[in-house]
Amino acid sequence: MITAFDLSSFFTDKYYETNLNFEIFRMTISLLIMPIFYLYVKAVCHSDFRLKPKHLTLIIPFVITTLVFIPRFYLATTIESIYIYEHFKQMLEVRFFYILAELQYAFYIVLVFIILKKYKEIYLENYTNTNNSSYKWLFQMTVFFLIAHCIVFFKSFIRYTDYNAFLNTSNVIIGTIALIISCWFVLKALNNPGLFKGVDSNMLLVNEAVISTEKESFQAPKSTEIASQIELLEKYVLENEPYLEPSLTIQELSKQVNMPVRDLSILINHHINQHFFDFINEYRIQKAMQILKNPSKSKLTILEILYEVGFNSKSSFNTAFKKHTNKTPTEFRNS
Repeated sequence: MITAFDLSSFFTDKYYETNLNFEIFRMTISLLIMPIFYLYVKAVCHSDFRLKPKHLTLIIPFVITTLVFIPRFYLATTIESIYIYEHFKQMLEVRFFYILAELQYAFYIVLVFIILKKYKEIYLENYTNTNNSSYKWLFQMTVFFLIAHCIVFFKSFIRYTDYNAFLNTSNVIIGTIALIISCWFVLKALNNPGLFKGVDSNMLLVNEAVISTEKESFQAPKSTEIASQIELLEKYVLENEPYLEPSLTIQELSKQVNMPVRDLSILINHHINQHFFDFINEYRIQKAMQILKNPSKSKLTILEILYEVGFNSKSSFNTAFKKHTNKTPTEFRNS
C-alpha cells in the first residue's frame, strides 16, 4: 500500500503548488517501505517472529525527515509554496531526503541479503526438503526490488541534469516493473498458500554452535564418543527409516534419537560433514536404488518410487539421485 502511495507521484507531480504538503508527505512516507520489507522478510524467515516495541526505532529516519520538512515546507504560505515549487530540486531539505533515502535503502538491502543467506544455511543444516521455495522466492523478489530501485536512483540522478526527457521513460519502466511485481506477488501467494516455512530465529549455524559449545565446556567430546554417536545414529536411521517422512526436520529426528537438537546438528553437519538434507537424502537414494534393482518392483514408475522413499518433487529427487550415483533414475534402472 505504501509503495502504491509512493508511485502515485506519477499523477501528482503537476500539483506541487497546490498540494505541497501532500507531496512532501508522500515522499517522506516512502522511508517506511524498506523497514516494512525488512520486517516482512524476518517474519517469513523466522517462524517465531513477533512485532516488538523495539521495532518502532525503524521509523526514526521518517520522523527525522518529517521534522526537517516542517519549518520551510509544511508551514509554508501559498507564496512560499510557489517559490519552493520553482526551486524544489535545489532545496537543501529535498537533497537531504534523497541522500538519506539512498543510505537507508543500501543499509536495508544488505541486511535483507544477510538474513536470507543465514536463513538458507540454517535451512540446509536442519531440513530435508531441498525445494526451498520461500528462500528462492524472497531472493528473487529482493533482486527485482533492487533492479527497480536502480532505475529509481537513475531517475533521481538525471533529475539534476539536462536529460529530463528520460524522466518520462523511467516513470513508465518503474510503473511497469511495480505492476509486474505486484501481480506476481499476489498470484504467487494465492497459488502457494503453504509456501513459507520459517526457521527458529534462535537456531545457530553449526559453526556458531561449535564455538558456543567449546566456550560452555572445556572438555571436547572424544573421537571414540563421537564415533559411537555416529554409529548409533546411522543404525537408528537404517532400522527405523525416519527419512520416509518427506517433511522430516532435525528437531523431529532429535526427539526420536533422544539427543539435543544442537548436539545432533553438530554431529551431522560438523563431524559427519554433511548438511542434514544431504545426510537424509543419502538414505532415501539408497532405498530408491534397492527398489530400482528389485525385479518384482519393475512396474513402479519413477514418480511412485520417489514418493515412496520420502521425496516430494521429481526435480529434487533427480538432482539428489544424480549427485549420489552420477546417473538419472532411469539410466540406473536400465543399467
